[in-house]
Amino acid sequence: MNSVFILCNPLMDKILPVSHSRLSELGAVPGSMNLVDRDRIDQVLGGDSRSVSVPGGSGANTARGLAWLAGSDAPMGRPVYLGAVGKDGEGRGFGELLRRAGVVCALVAKDGEPTGVSAVLVTPERERTMFTFLGASRLLEPRDLPRDLIRASRFLYLTGYNWDTENQRQAAEEAGREAMSAGRRVCLDVADPFVAERYRGSLLRWIPGVVDILFANRDELAALTGGSSDGEILRLAAELAPLVVMKTGKEGCSIHPRGAETLRAPGETVEARDSTAAGDSFAAGFLHGLLLGRDLRDCGRLANRVASRMVTVEGCNYDLLDRDEALRVLDQG
Repeated sequence: MNSVFILCNPLMDKILPVSHSRLSELGAVPGSMNLVDRDRIDQVLGGDSRSVSVPGGSGANTARGLAWLAGSDAPMGRPVYLGAVGKDGEGRGFGELLRRAGVVCALVAKDGEPTGVSAVLVTPERERTMFTFLGASRLLEPRDLPRDLIRASRFLYLTGYNWDTENQRQAAEEAGREAMSAGRRVCLDVADPFVAERYRGSLLRWIPGVVDILFANRDELAALTGGSSDGEILRLAAELAPLVVMKTGKEGCSIHPRGAETLRAPGETVEARDSTAAGDSFAAGFLHGLLLGRDLRDCGRLANRVASRMVTVEGCNYDLLDRDEALRVLDQG
């Protein structure tokens, strides 16, 4: 059996250091994610030779993290990744990178659109602002779902980015129904406060009765629930899903099972260099803990450990992290 089936947007990340004045010139809200066309991407990047291309997208970062934590023998199975790419070199390269990382690759190659691109602008204090051209990723539709792979995975993991187009939303919701019918647990990572704001009505209608584990940071949950204090946010979120995991950055995370007390897993103090994939790697750590059968507090501690180590390196680069050191947190009581 596979570990986690992940459905998300495959995007080639183009990471570029920028100043605050450059963000102002572009009219960008710092820390935001903006959906744009390809011409706008070219304008944002401006032919700057400093940009570094890395296959990414939220779900792919989580898939790579799960494969890294599983190790070469992967006793709990491999993660599976589904998304739509173009019939181009970037799409083929994206799939090859995932396979080399140990991910079961279920990419669908589409005609008519190139592989999606995300310009990731990083300010001196390491805050990310993204301009995203979805490209072929927005062409994913329900008929692309490998239902046998969904049913043969222990978890289904979706992100709020799956709501960016109607056909993607339909694919995500159909994947949820397929997983539920097979008795699998469904996870949703809201992924971005702007996603919560844009698709709030649709998400509030869909989550109850489908999602078992809701991942989000404080801002995302506040936007989704309308709550203000942490206590109110978690109480309202628990009405949507039986388990809520609220990421709180350097503070760690709050884990709130419906009808039970909130658990806290404190964060770890590190010298952060880049917040890229912090939330994505957090989800990988938490899910790996569940796959190991650990209790919720241990899952939170492992998630915090992986995320804290990820922000010490540039980009989403698990190769620069020490897997054994990350897993040792589970032996520290």
